[in-house]
Amino acid sequence: MLEIVGVDAWKLTIPRSQPFAIALGTIVGAENVLVRVRAAGGAYGLGEGSPLRYVTGETQGTAFLLAGELGRLLLGKDALAVGARVAEMDRFLAGNPTLKSAFDMALHDLAAKHAGLPLYAFLGGERRSLWTDDTIGLDSPEAMAEAARDVLARGFPAVKVKLGTGREEDVTRCKAIRRAVGPDVPLRIDANQGWDAATAVQVLHELASLGIEYCEQPVPRWDLDGLCRVRAASPIPIMADESLFDAHDALRLAQMGACDLFNIKLAKCGGIHEALRIVAVAEAAGVPCMLGCMWETRLALSAMAHLVSARPAFRYADLDGHTGHGEDPILGGVTYTGGRIDLPATPGHGAEVDPEFLTRMEGYTVGSGA
Repeated sequence: MLEIVGVDAWKLTIPRSQPFAIALGTIVGAENVLVRVRAAGGAYGLGEGSPLRYVTGETQGTAFLLAGELGRLLLGKDALAVGARVAEMDRFLAGNPTLKSAFDMALHDLAAKHAGLPLYAFLGGERRSLWTDDTIGLDSPEAMAEAARDVLARGFPAVKVKLGTGREEDVTRCKAIRRAVGPDVPLRIDANQGWDAATAVQVLHELASLGIEYCEQPVPRWDLDGLCRVRAASPIPIMADESLFDAHDALRLAQMGACDLFNIKLAKCGGIHEALRIVAVAEAAGVPCMLGCMWETRLALSAMAHLVSARPAFRYADLDGHTGHGEDPILGGVTYTGGRIDLPATPGHGAEVDPEFLTRMEGYTVGSGA
């Protein structure tokens, strides 16, 4: 047993270099939560959650407050029994997957460090290099075309395009971007629930000649019947995002034949433990996966990259949440060379937060002091 003796929580706030618009709203900065789970003997693990109220209903304020409740729940428990700790959090607090994902990540980091293994090895995988796309937000067709050129200039191999405001403007945006980047660059689109089923089918047929790799969440998350109709009629593969929170959703989507691909996000599903359950469903059903992100720093992105490396079910990685941050307070962790992600071989996920940066963030402790 490795007893949990204390938990620290901080607000992790980083303004974006410029606002980022999606169909659900506009993001002006990362308003995340950092947790540190401390164990007897000085060991600790770090985890980060990036709440997006449009998707999970959480905010930085609610997650920061409830972190103390979950921290007190875990005090005195065995940090190495990760599954048991996750089950306790689920029984204690409904919903709040992003906050739970921060604790889950910290527990996995701590357990992997205790085992002396990089997280990918702790999860039973091997180290491999990964590639991520970079995402451009909603704007005029001209501005989005220029942003797509910038993505390529910065060394990313693929462009993800936010859509979802209407058929005519979305088609115009995609055509402008394809002209700007040429015929061979992979384009991926994400409507963030912005269309109804009929509009989605229209748009996807109009975009079929542009070589789109897949379309994320074309219809509202609750409209699974509509998602099925879109998938059946679409010439472009359909990826479930906001319709997929946990393994129960994954099973339902697979049984209905509602999508071609799963987008798993730790902030939606509650962390690595539940993500692995979704992967198990996906592997059994033959559904390839992508691991996506919200607006996390390289700390959470490091843990995510380890997970992608550990499971071959992940065909795609969309781990670009930090690219618009005005500051990078993370030490160690994964490195980005353009869109290439390289994993550290150090125990755990390998990332720390600059202590000076944390002195500027609001925080508190439950249990024993740091």
